Amino acid sequence: MKSILISMLVSVLVFMGSAQASSDDSGYTATKYPIVLVHGLFGFDKLAGMDYFFGIPQALTKSGATVYVAQISAANSTEVRGEQLLKQVQEVLAITGAKKVNLIGHSHGGPTARYVASVAPDLVASVTSIGGVNKGSRIADIVRGTLPEGSIPEAITVKITNAFLALLNLLSGGQDLPQDPLKALASLTTQGSLEFNKKYPEGVPTSACGEGDYVGPNGVYYYSWTGDRNFTNALDPSDAFMVILGLAFDGTNDGLVGTCSAHLGKVIRDDYKMNHLDEINGLLGLTDLFETDPKTLYRQQANRLKLQGL
Repeated sequence: MKSILISMLVSVLVFMGSAQASSDDSGYTATKYPIVLVHGLFGFDKLAGMDYFFGIPQALTKSGATVYVAQISAANSTEVRGEQLLKQVQEVLAITGAKKVNLIGHSHGGPTARYVASVAPDLVASVTSIGGVNKGSRIADIVRGTLPEGSIPEAITVKITNAFLALLNLLSGGQDLPQDPLKALASLTTQGSLEFNKKYPEGVPTSACGEGDYVGPNGVYYYSWTGDRNFTNALDPSDAFMVILGLAFDGTNDGLVGTCSAHLGKVIRDDYKMNHLDEINGLLGLTDLFETDPKTLYRQQANRLKLQGL
């Protein structure tokens, strides 16, 4: 009985603390410019009512941010996705009357956001890369290496992937976005990323595992953070896949992207107890119980941008 009363008391105190925090943080994420969230490979804005950035737009808007979620090709080259994102950025600016946006991209969304900042820096205040494939992914290298160009296995894989992408298009709103899994794969390989970085170098570290320019020569602010774990929650079935994929890497990684590859501009942290899916609040929020809630990290970044005047 005593333990039950203690548990009830703790619950009440936690609730009161949460209520107090929510009443005190009005404006905490109220950035000067709108935030645009950019999904990664096989991503979406909403899929059958579920957010790709699970619960994150709501967490940001609750304390003052103006948030939009981009809907771009789930699988295509960085440049194609970047042009689609550029058009959506222009639409956001037309709707809001703002002069710039803050881009926050996950995975392939990182270099996609970087493309827009490079070709239209006057429209972008900042780029935040989360688990971004900024120097390629070992997983993409392996897949490209095991599917010889023009081979029957490649053709079969493309057909299966295209069928999946068609379903993804339908469930995420029915937009007929162009999909090209081979171009997406090429963009995410180490070689493809290096070629992309030569054209759009802003924020990319010149050393193997260092930091890039905090403020690029284009005037855009660059930030990044990532996880470095594969297994984080026993209740999350996707963790098993992250563990298997993580075996492909020599160093620390989040299951799909190496820690150093995720570096861009000012590295906030690269050792969160998160895997690649946890970085977007995982499968229905099933993340490490002893790590900061991913939604909190997005809120903190919004506040960081706000304090920077962005």
